[in-house]
Amino acid sequence: MTESNSHHHRSILKSIARNVMIERGLLPDFPPEVMVELGKIKAPLFQVNGLTRDLRDFVWCSIDNDDSRDLDQLTCAEPASNGSVKILVAVADVDVLVKRGSPLDDHASHNTTSVYTAAEIFPMLPEQLSTDMTSLNLDSDRLSVVVEMVIAPDGSVSKSDIYRAWVRNCAKLTYNNVAKWLDGNGELHIASGANKHLSVSLRLQDSAAQKMKALRHQHGALSLETIQARPVFEDDQIRDLEPDEKNRAKDIIEDFMIASNGVVARFLASKHFPSLRRVVRTPKRWDRIVEIASDHGTKLPLEPDPIALDKFLVSAKAKDPIRFPDLSLTVIKLLGSGEYMAEKAGTTGPGHFGLAMRDYSHATAPNRRYPDLITQRLLKAALAGTPVPYNDDELEVLAKHCTEAENAAKKVERQVGKSAAAMFLESRIGEQFESIVTGASPKGVWVRLIHPPIEGRLTTGSEKLDVGDRLRVQLVHTDIERGFIDFKRVG
Repeated sequence: MTESNSHHHRSILKSIARNVMIERGLLPDFPPEVMVELGKIKAPLFQVNGLTRDLRDFVWCSIDNDDSRDLDQLTCAEPASNGSVKILVAVADVDVLVKRGSPLDDHASHNTTSVYTAAEIFPMLPEQLSTDMTSLNLDSDRLSVVVEMVIAPDGSVSKSDIYRAWVRNCAKLTYNNVAKWLDGNGELHIASGANKHLSVSLRLQDSAAQKMKALRHQHGALSLETIQARPVFEDDQIRDLEPDEKNRAKDIIEDFMIASNGVVARFLASKHFPSLRRVVRTPKRWDRIVEIASDHGTKLPLEPDPIALDKFLVSAKAKDPIRFPDLSLTVIKLLGSGEYMAEKAGTTGPGHFGLAMRDYSHATAPNRRYPDLITQRLLKAALAGTPVPYNDDELEVLAKHCTEAENAAKKVERQVGKSAAAMFLESRIGEQFESIVTGASPKGVWVRLIHPPIEGRLTTGSEKLDVGDRLRVQLVHTDIERGFIDFKRVG
């Protein structure tokens, strides 16, 4: 690409993103009838009735990415008796403004998810909703569904409750800032008059989350850690691809969301309601996972065993933290992907292998994931004692559609990510890199560079390679439009 059009990186990526959305059957724009309906929507009036508590004076905070504007959940914590901690998770009430069967709902149920590409976000709901009227914004009164959990000293959920409440975000925080502060490397950047109670609440949230995480891993949740690279733009030009790393603030949100999703699934079951579950079935290529572990000197059982697998992952990370993300990625590819499944009242499905959880729904992000909005409608009906809003057949069809649309959305995100990576590498043809094999099938062999963390296809020298092998490669070709990056094996 010549210098003259190099500043168009972002606009080239935008047009690629829109084309890929359409190719994958997703809608990049809101149809006119959605915008008409949007114009008529008014934020709900403030009222506290028997169904809705007023929790606006609690010390609620949001913790999210630096640039997030669609805030789906707030958290707060207070000490409970005998060393327990009470955790509250407030989830935006999106259903109060997005009515089932409305044009807004139809569009959301088509795409089923917000699509976050390197160039542009295609939100599931228009921004006036997702970043404003249904977003839990700073210093704004909002309706929510609250999941309350008492976390025992061993990290287990000893009691839980769900109810509707008015809430008000008193501190908009970011993962990076909170993580630094928790590690003792800086001040909290608080965008409001939040007080000393906030720091007490955050310390409680952190210690509860770490205990919950430890307990999940005892039960066989997997300690996986991959590298997701985000393009960094400067004047619409890609300057770098930086890895998105885990930290303690992300742990808080991850562990509270996982626990909340479990509480919601069990609550619906206790009310004899059906639910939409998130499941990861038993891994398809366990044999290859066993083989990789034995290359690392660990003998895994021949039958899939999450507890044994996690022990291996933890010891592998301790031995070689630098290469651990590569091992993680390998294991994730071999575990297979998650899917949505309708669970009828009174039945039990396969559960979630990677999280070692039998009961798992998606309930905490209704602004950007349709399954969470479906779950919210089920929850509100269960709380109000009204009939089940979806029958089993409808849920079955929705589960299948949500899985397919989510897979399409992931492909769009990956495709645009590949185009961004091809853009970033186009001036480096001929350079050599260290890499690891991330995919191997009759269709071809895929490798990921160690630095920058970019994936591409191996065009020559791919025989006898399998997932997890290390090799040196040379960059031979890039195609920005199609997101192709080709390497050949050297040495």
